Formats: sequence, structure tokens, C-alpha cells
Amino acid sequence: MNKTTGLTPRYPLLLVDDEDSWLQSFRATLRSQGIDNVVLLNDGTKTMETLAQRQFCAVAVDLMMPGVSGEELIPKIVEEHPELPVLVISGLNEIKAVVNCIRKGAFDFIVKTEDRNTLIAGIRHAIEIFELRQENNSLQQRFFKDLPDRPELFTEIVTAHKDMFSIFKYIEAIAETSRPVLVTGESGVGKELVARAVHNASGRKGDFVAVNVAGLDDNVFSDTLFGHKKGAFTGATEARIGLVEKAKNGTLFLDEIGDLSPASQTKLLRLLQEHEFMPLGSDMAKRSSARIITATHQSVIGMQEEGKFRKDLFFRLRGHMLNIPPLRERREDLPLLISHFLDEVQRENSNEVEADVHEISAYLDNYPFPGNVRELQHLVHDAASICGYKELTAEHFKKLLVGPG
Repeated sequence: MNKTTGLTPRYPLLLVDDEDSWLQSFRATLRSQGIDNVVLLNDGTKTMETLAQRQFCAVAVDLMMPGVSGEELIPKIVEEHPELPVLVISGLNEIKAVVNCIRKGAFDFIVKTEDRNTLIAGIRHAIEIFELRQENNSLQQRFFKDLPDRPELFTEIVTAHKDMFSIFKYIEAIAETSRPVLVTGESGVGKELVARAVHNASGRKGDFVAVNVAGLDDNVFSDTLFGHKKGAFTGATEARIGLVEKAKNGTLFLDEIGDLSPASQTKLLRLLQEHEFMPLGSDMAKRSSARIITATHQSVIGMQEEGKFRKDLFFRLRGHMLNIPPLRERREDLPLLISHFLDEVQRENSNEVEADVHEISAYLDNYPFPGNVRELQHLVHDAASICGYKELTAEHFKKLLVGPG
């Protein structure tokens, strides 16, 4: 796997133009917008040689260059590197040549004299298309196999269920992209563990930073995520960085996003759209390089219909979606999980607890587990306490679930 360099995007963008001043200027513009993994080439005749040396995410080629034209290069690039979106860099009076380039396989074109925001949007679109193509190829390859390529990434998630293995394979396929991930599922299924697995699989060098946003009003949400400057409000005696900044080049996990206020939803949307934020008390925006993973146990679609959740925010959050099945739909995991939680009990209490795991699993097989894996964990710990950390049987679970008598 290609480990992340801390630059964005993961694979570099190649800009080819004989005009050095424009290359340097446009690179500065890209950097100001968080796109800092850029390679410049001022000799069009070396384009194919450069592309052969490493993986790129997209290439933008000037239409008119000495030695070779963009119109000549494009069919060669498309043939040898079909996964690469190719952008044509053109002037205002070159529409006919641009159309020819599109016919030959160019993905899009950008006009040098256009507004810089339009140029940036074209570059971002090309990068997104490359990432989508990579994901599709990876998914097609992985889903012919039953098990994930790197099972060590998922050791914290105790399971033998085929649906969970499918989720693991999907995580491996999407891990290296920067697109947001929305994890859904009932309370207690292990959504944060899944989010951590996405982060671990990504190879990102930054930290995994998690926060439960349920119950945070807009001011606390803003301060928690974006931080504040000294003197931003009464009691702000010193500056504090927010979690977005702490997750630089890493992953920011926001749990229970269904509880966000409308004002907080708007701020999260801006972070996702612009990749920037403002600390409280500051009028200077900061760039974000954190990947955003969110989770909720609520039906976001239902909340949209009720007007409680922004549709545009939902579409941004669901770059990728992972729905974690409840424990009652993967009963075969019961023996594994019971054994795992018994190991926890023994580590915490330094006692050897004897238990017939299969007998206990058989007794619990028809229980609906409304609290899912988290509830089973508490049950095992409570039952072990009842038996005095000696011999654990199904009867101890019966006392907890049915009561004495």
C-alpha cells in the first residue's frame, strides 16, 4: 500500500506547461486551497517519461507548447494511462482544438484566464474522478475474495460473519481516499471501532480524533471542533486548538451527528465543502487536511423528510456509507464475543473464570440484544461478578435477564 505523505491529494497532480510563471502562480493558488501535492513540468516532450516514473492522480496539459502540443499528447496519455483524468489547459480562442482534445479522450478543460475558483473546481473534480475510478477497480478485485487482504486491521472487531467481512473488504477499498464516510447502525454495534478501522487502513500519518457531538450546543460544538483565539469570549484566557486541527493529516470521527443543531450542521457543511474553518474570535480561515467520518444510530433520511437534517450535508457526508448489522442478525458471533469479553474479565480481575461458552450462547441465542455488542459486554461482566469470578453458567445470565425466582 502506498503510505500517505501528509500531502493532498495522496497521488500528485501533474501540471505541464512551458510557461514557468503560470505554473508557479497556479501551484501557489492550489496550495492556498489545500492541494499541495503538485508536480510541475515545463517541457511537454518529457510528459510520457514523467508519467511512467510514478503514479499521478490527474494531469493538466497546456494545449500549445514548443516541441509537442497537448493535442498530440492526450491520445498517448489516454492509451497508456486510462485511469488518469486529463485536463486541457487552453486560452480563450482555442475552442476548436479543445473540442478535438475532448474527442480524443480528455476529461475536461480549464481556461487560463478564468476565475481561479473555477480553475480549482476543475482540478478538484478531476481528482475526485480519479479516486472514484480507483475505488471501483479495488472493489471489483476485492469482492471476488471472501476475506479481507489485511485482516490485522480488523482485530479489534470480533466477528466471523460474512456481512462484516464484506464491510472489511469495502473499508480496504475506500480507505486511501479522502472522501467522507458515514457509519450507520443501532447503538452498541461498534461504529467507532469501524471508524478506527477505516483510519488504520488509510495509512494516514495523523491521529484518529473522536468526539460524541450529541448534546453539544452550537457554541460548544464550534469551540470543540474549531478552537478559539485568546479573548474570543469571557473566560478564554488562552488560545486553544480544536479537534479539526488535532486531526491534521488524520481522521476526525464525529459520533451521533443526527443530534447536531441546524447552525452546527451549516458549519460542518462548510468544513466539508471548503476544507477550511475559522477558530472562534478569528477572521482568518484555516485549512483542514482531516478526513471526516461521521456516525449515527438515527435514520438521517427520515430526519431529512422531517426537516431536521440538511439534505446537502447528508449528500456530503455519504461519500461512502457503511451500515453495521445488529448483533441479532449475526448470532454466530455470540460464542466469539462471549469468549472475548471473558478474556477482558480475566485480565481486569486476574481470576480464571470457567465457563461453558456454547451453553451460554445457546441460552442467549433468542435474546434480541437491543443494546447489541455493548449490551453483551456488560452482561458478561455483570454475570462474572454474580458468580464471584469462578464458574459462569447460563443461570447467571438468566438472573440478569429474567430476574431471581
